[in-house]
Parts: sequence; C-alpha cells; structure tokens
Amino acid sequence: VVVPPQNDVDVHANDLNFVAIANNGKLIGFNVLVGGGLAMTHGDKSTYPRRADDFGFVPLANTLDVAAAVVMVQRDWGNRVNRKNAKTKYTLERVGVDNFKAEVEKRAGVTFQESRPYEFTDRGDRFGWVEGIDGKYHLTVFIENGRILDYPGKTLKTGCAEIAKIHKGDFRLTANQNLIIAGVPPQDKDKIEALAREHGLIAPSISNQRLDSMACVALPTCPLAMAEAERYLPDAVTELEGLLAKHGLEEDSVIFRVTGCPNGCGRAMLSEVGLVGKGPGKYNLHLGGNREGTRIPRMYRENISEQEIMAELDTLLGQWAKERDSGEAFGDYVVRAGVVKPVVDSARDFYDQ
Repeated sequence: VVVPPQNDVDVHANDLNFVAIANNGKLIGFNVLVGGGLAMTHGDKSTYPRRADDFGFVPLANTLDVAAAVVMVQRDWGNRVNRKNAKTKYTLERVGVDNFKAEVEKRAGVTFQESRPYEFTDRGDRFGWVEGIDGKYHLTVFIENGRILDYPGKTLKTGCAEIAKIHKGDFRLTANQNLIIAGVPPQDKDKIEALAREHGLIAPSISNQRLDSMACVALPTCPLAMAEAERYLPDAVTELEGLLAKHGLEEDSVIFRVTGCPNGCGRAMLSEVGLVGKGPGKYNLHLGGNREGTRIPRMYRENISEQEIMAELDTLLGQWAKERDSGEAFGDYVVRAGVVKPVVDSARDFYDQ
C-alpha cells in the first residue's frame, strides 16, 4: 500500500499493490496494481522483471473483495508446474491482462473504474521527525543495509537498546531497510532524539547518494548469492560519491541498487543503476530505470568487474553532468541520450540490446 506522492514501498516490485486515492484529504479508494515482480534467472529468457499493471480504481468498501479475488484467480490460474514461472506476472502474460482483470471483477462482484490520477515525486523514506494525526511523533533514521550493530563511533545497537528502555511506542522496519521509532509522545521526543544522536542513529551528515542506495544481504548469509551485495555496498557508494564530486554533482544522486543474484531482493530492477551478481566480483550492469520506480532498467554491460563498473559510471556521469537537461535525472538522461533503450514491455523487449 502506498500513499502518493511517496513511492516508499516500490509498488511495481509486487504482485498486488494499492495506491491510495484521496479527495479533500479523505481516503476514498485505491488504484489497484497487479503483476509486478523483479526476479529472473540468468540465461533463461522465459523469466524477466516486470512492472505491475494498473487495473483501475475501486472504492474503499471494495478493497478487500478485490484483494481476495486477485489471490483466488492467481491460485486457480497460476503455473503449478514450473516454479520459475509461478508468479502472478507470468500468469498475466500467459492469459492476458484483460482476461485476468475480467475474472477478478467477476469474482469480486466489482467493476474497476478508470484509474484516478496520481503522481510519484519521491522514493524511499522521509527521514527525521513526522507528527502523526494522533499528535504523537515518528522518527525515521537511516540504517545502512538495515544492519543494526555497534560500529566504532556509531553504536546503533546500544542506542536502540537505550531508547527501548524509555520508549513507549513501536520500532518499525521500513521497506528500505531503515528504522522508525514510532508513537513517541511529545514529552519524550527530546530525550529520544538526544539518545539517537549520541549513538549515531542520527548522523551529522549523510550524502544523498548513500540515502538512495540499497543492497540485499547476499554473501555470506544467503546461499543463493553469486556475488557480494551488502558487504560491497558501503565501499561502492563511497566510490560513487567520489565520481559525483569529480563531475560537480555532489548534491545529486542516482538510485543505486546491488543484488547478489537475479532473484532481485535488492530491487535492482527498479533502479537507475542496478548491479545483479553474476559471480565473485562480477555483475551485470543495468541502466535506465527512473527515480520514481516505474521503469525497468536494461542491461548495459554483462559480467563485468567492480573496477569496470566504476569506469563505465565515471564516463556516463561525466556525460550526464555536461549534457543533462535542467533537473534531468540520470536514468532519464541515459534513455534520452540513447545509451540504453527504455524497457517498454519487459515480457517482449527486456532482452533486446
């Protein structure tokens, strides 16, 4: 579930998504998006990442009926023979989006209305304090790779433990690996912020690039990983920060994702620059997604080293700095400049070079 304009859960990564639609500040229903998914298998072109299809708008009262109907249609129509083609995205391609949608309408007893307009203007989490409608406060803090440990000069784990001693609300994990200290009464706000700053949960300065970067766990924890992701990300971001500074782009950033295998847990297939692990120290480099998370990137170079990746990005970031239109994001630039063709229909053109 997402509330525009913040696409903080990457709705196009999921099988079933609800985009909240409001009228005069009141929730009236949802646009329903079905059939997203980012996993694929190296060398198997019958697998591919796919963005979700917008089925249309449903009033609030029909939300759960539609959700149940989507689940039931996938249960009955989904591929039970080939696990690699079992997800909803492949069912939609096999039976047709219109047929799937009509069956959902039939089972839910609902007719989808035309989608209501909305716009995504931002991605990721909103850091810092936000006041909730109940008068309590919520503090979102950046946790690189979602790993809450004590580091030299940054005792995140101890800080969370100290906050927990006085915090009466919740700790919530976000879809972007960060932490929300939620439900803070006004009288506890200053004490919790002081502890967060003392232990490095609120850092003095974090670059936009580090905030816009993410990786899956990969080695050594995940048995599916072919390459590093979590352990590689901090150094990769530092190199990327250096390249941005070199080209006068210190205040800019790219949506940068690293995943250790093609299963896509790092959501590299919704990034402007996505690395997909191919082997130790080797990745496929994908370019051309957008900042809003609504476009699949295309493979630009296959099975290249970390050094080759940074050399490619050095060249491309330099071109972006010189040739970009005003405010043009990196992913939009590489598509406009013809560096990569945009992925329009991933079932049919994702593998076109």
